[in-house]
Amino acid sequence: MEHRCTLSVRSYELDNYGHVNNAVYLNYLEYARHQFLNDTGFPYENLRREGFGLYVARVDIRYIKPAFLEDQLVIVSELTSMGRVKGSVRQEILRGDDLIAEARIDFATVNGSGRPASMPEEARKAWTAAEALKSTER
Repeated sequence: MEHRCTLSVRSYELDNYGHVNNAVYLNYLEYARHQFLNDTGFPYENLRREGFGLYVARVDIRYIKPAFLEDQLVIVSELTSMGRVKGSVRQEILRGDDLIAEARIDFATVNGSGRPASMPEEARKAWTAAEALKSTER
């Protein structure tokens, strides 16, 4: 299922051309992933408290249209795969019906030393359970 997160473009996120700087989209995507995890009932902070982290292993992003000051953007996130250690999230950034950008994020679970580790079962269950992945609007 998909998760939706809404945000508004702020002036300090713009480049010299008056549109959102490409690097800022990575912040939008990360913010949306954190909201997604929070809304599952097992937020990222819980994972950290248990001595684990999620490292972004790969970002594949395609920029399609520019976003501008005060645009209302919706970031759609969907967990597309989840293994013991690795997973992937598909994300889209929308302005109304316009697709602004799309991305695939691959991540890995690590322990406190930064070494690959199995994700705690409680977190994996929370994040993959269909009832925990209900669409929400923020």
